[in-house]
Amino acid sequence: MTVDEFAPTLASLNRPFRLIVTGGGTGGHTYPALTAIRTLEARLGALGTGLEALWVGTEQGLEARVAPAEKIRFMTVPTGKIRRSSNPLAMINRENIRDMGRVVKGVPEARKIVSRFEADVVLSTGGYVSVPVGLAAKATNTPLVVHEQTVRLGLANRALARFATTIAVSSESTLPLLKDGGAKAVVTGNPVRPAVLTGQPDKAVAALALPGYTPALPTVYITGGAQGSAQINAMIRDILPWLLSAANVVHQCGATSLETSRQHADTLPPGLRARYWLSDFVGPELPDVLALADIVIARSGAGTIAELTALGKPSILIPLATSAGNEQEHNALYLQQAGAATALTKDHATAPELQHALEPILTRPEQRQNMARSAAGLGRPDAAHRLVDVLLKAGLRTTRP
Repeated sequence: MTVDEFAPTLASLNRPFRLIVTGGGTGGHTYPALTAIRTLEARLGALGTGLEALWVGTEQGLEARVAPAEKIRFMTVPTGKIRRSSNPLAMINRENIRDMGRVVKGVPEARKIVSRFEADVVLSTGGYVSVPVGLAAKATNTPLVVHEQTVRLGLANRALARFATTIAVSSESTLPLLKDGGAKAVVTGNPVRPAVLTGQPDKAVAALALPGYTPALPTVYITGGAQGSAQINAMIRDILPWLLSAANVVHQCGATSLETSRQHADTLPPGLRARYWLSDFVGPELPDVLALADIVIARSGAGTIAELTALGKPSILIPLATSAGNEQEHNALYLQQAGAATALTKDHATAPELQHALEPILTRPEQRQNMARSAAGLGRPDAAHRLVDVLLKAGLRTTRP
């Protein structure tokens, strides 16, 4: 179906389209869901139809703050997480047994919510809360779309995949990993916040007000996520004089590392210090900073990967070793194999290795260009619209009164 083909069926509803979103806990599950809601809302508005959205999450997850702040109706159900181990016997413990009981309790509560709301479709973006809601969708014959942000399906989405109407994945490399060979899968990409795609380099230069900014040098953006990364920050401190001799540097270090990083920066020669912008957090100027950056040094969470590829940015990726299912390492290696990034995994995540990886990218513009083309080849800036097409197709297949 194209978007025009949805219009007659939507018009025949004589009511708003109804969507339940479930997923959250972290930004990786929460923000793609929010982007999908806003994109669907805009698409329906353009077709003269409204949207009734309900977000089902947990009281403790990020979604409990995001949904109300965005004025999206929000409800909670009990759920629990499974603490994974390479030893199956180690997973049989008091915490896992307790949390499995919460999932069992959450399923009938989720079923009541899904039945009463009479959704046209349920979207699961992963996280433990999605399991009882996804099972409720199956029990009420409500179409279920599972969206996976990472290369490998997360535990919750893996549990729901067999019940799903459609599995929306972010990468073609996920398809061979699915049990049915991807028969129910559609490659949509991972929705990226629209603002990320609208950055302007000149605005970043003005906002950062770097006194020593040198246009002839590449600009490196360093981030460890909103909270920063002590590991990445320590590596950067060790190579900072060398790095500043070859680049402008924008470094988002997180609140806990700010004072240590600032004290270290103050020992730099003035000419180098003038090319170094340091802050605990990058706010509204982030799209402009990303637009300015020639190279990004970052973790390799799903959201970061989606943004870097949508923007076509070369990167050095330092996976978080404790990420669930080792997903960040899989993501980083996927980009490295495509020629879009260099992955510094486990024992290779050291300052000398970082300098060794950076040197050719900084000094060879043609290598940056090749990496940028490879990254852009993986990117799907239209991922939100692709996912909305999947939701409409699934939800309008069998419409409710």
